[in-house]
Amino acid sequence: MALNFDALGATSDPIERSWGYRDSLLYALRVGAGATDPTGFELEFITENSTATPQRVLPTFATMIGQGALRADLGDIDMTKLVHGDQAIVLHAEIPPSGTVACTSTLAGIYDKGSGALVVLQSESVDAATGRPAFTTRTGLFIREAGGFGGPRGPEDDDAAALASQPVPPRPPDDVVRYPTRRDQALLYRLNGDANPLHSDPAFAKRAGFDRPILHGLCTYGFTGRALLHALCGSDPARFASMRARFSRPTMPGDELSVSMWDVGADLAGAYRFHTETQSGDVVIDAGLVVVAD
Repeated sequence: MALNFDALGATSDPIERSWGYRDSLLYALRVGAGATDPTGFELEFITENSTATPQRVLPTFATMIGQGALRADLGDIDMTKLVHGDQAIVLHAEIPPSGTVACTSTLAGIYDKGSGALVVLQSESVDAATGRPAFTTRTGLFIREAGGFGGPRGPEDDDAAALASQPVPPRPPDDVVRYPTRRDQALLYRLNGDANPLHSDPAFAKRAGFDRPILHGLCTYGFTGRALLHALCGSDPARFASMRARFSRPTMPGDELSVSMWDVGADLAGAYRFHTETQSGDVVIDAGLVVVAD
């Protein structure tokens, strides 16, 4: 595999991304909202016409509507070696149930992780009508067997990433939230627009080294974001400032997810560390850091 380092810094033209209230409702349902209690406290995220319950949007919906259209040539890449490595979002304002943003994407970095390469794509989204910042998404794509080229391991001035990369505090978590996933969770989630056959085609999954199709990393991310929102933000999306995490192992549809959280506000105001593990104790999301606004 040969990476194309000349693509570094490539930037797309702005493209408009629009969504309606049904899109944000369906996203919430596809990351498990209301699955265990369809008339309970998540009603504002899964209905638009409930009495005295205005519709609101899960913050991790930004991962769906905040992706630009960068078509950079990454080089000779074996797609069976490419997985979603990490994901970060920054919310500049609460996401409305419907709207339009203009997204501009940049190939922001190519980093040498030894066993592979991490390609980072960053998208900045602004409200298409007002130009006000809406949200930022940062996507890390890990390409197995593409490392060892002698480049930097990561950005040197990212303090939040440095904090997130530290071990979680050596004490019991301050809170734990558990959610089940469905056996057909990947088939539901792919209807958000991610039709990668790794999540639906058994033959493709086997070629990639998995016994069966795996759950989308962004679906696990969405489940995790729900847990953080409810446990740390009082279910108020306006308080959800940012979230970043690394996908450390695949999740299988049907797994139960446990999200453990530690208050690290002494290191960074409003910050919490977190990780997500399955019922077997496998950590599937680590290096987690969420920042909560007052």
